[in-house]
Amino acid sequence: MGFIDDIKARAKQSIKTIVLPESMDRRTFEAAAKTLEEGNANVIIIGSEEEVKKNSEGLDITGATIVDPKTSDKLPAYIDKLVELRQAKGMTPEKAKELLTTDYITYGVMMVKMGDADGLVSGACHSTADTLRPCLQILKTAPNTKLVSAFFVMVVPNCDMGANGTFLFSDAGLNQNPNAEELAAIAGSTAKSFEQLVGSEPVVAMLSHSTKGSAKHADVDKVVEATKLAQELYPEYKIDGEFQLDAAIVPSVGASKAPNSDIAGKANVLIFPDLDAGNIGYKLTQRLAKAEAYGPLTQGIAAPVNDLSRGCSSDDIVGVIAITAVQAQNK
Repeated sequence: MGFIDDIKARAKQSIKTIVLPESMDRRTFEAAAKTLEEGNANVIIIGSEEEVKKNSEGLDITGATIVDPKTSDKLPAYIDKLVELRQAKGMTPEKAKELLTTDYITYGVMMVKMGDADGLVSGACHSTADTLRPCLQILKTAPNTKLVSAFFVMVVPNCDMGANGTFLFSDAGLNQNPNAEELAAIAGSTAKSFEQLVGSEPVVAMLSHSTKGSAKHADVDKVVEATKLAQELYPEYKIDGEFQLDAAIVPSVGASKAPNSDIAGKANVLIFPDLDAGNIGYKLTQRLAKAEAYGPLTQGIAAPVNDLSRGCSSDDIVGVIAITAVQAQNK
């Protein structure tokens, strides 16, 4: 069974309710129809009757719950809660009503906050900032979490590296230039995400253009420090570095370049030194190796919320809905 098939099977074991706020995008309805057909999750779509009718034409979404914020009987309670949460930032009932009835992502996040849904998937036609801003403002970070970060699940066909070709790439979607402390926190969060989603032992490589001192630079020093911190903070996980990519995942290269490391050549969790490297790395793997890429998935938010690439397909959304449902089970 492939990674996403396993995720869908796990999602079916305890059905969760996932909000899709992008009713302005046809892919939302295609994904909703397939999710309902497969039985991976309950689906809530936020939008007006006109939007839903126009963008779902020809698709069977009869099992979905449609919510129009302007007519919802939950709106007053959501307004009160949003004012309570954001009053110190100048939120008033009038501003809250305007925001909740015009910004479907914010309304969806409030549904999760109020327990009316278990998770949210957005980003097919919104930026990462538009998706995550209300999440950080309303849901905030999970307990004992230093920062929110983003990762991709990469499933590489016909690959005997990683976990049968499955890797987590992080941070490949959110933090531009994390310092050593942040990089260590990303490593710990991503190891935990690997455990939850892949179900096997994470082996974490801290990536660089250097392997065990082969190059000297401040950028290398950051990764060396981050590796030491991560090893101290997360002793339950296998973490090592600094590694070049080939030394991290190719057994023969790992044995040659880092003979004293138990992790070199065996990594399935790749921690990139900055967002440039992570973003380039996942796109190269997706396009040249024909890998399936699921994400950017978030970790560290108090409830499961996941971003989508704006170039995603409806099948990608189906996969991320199932992943979000499994994350909600683990919550």
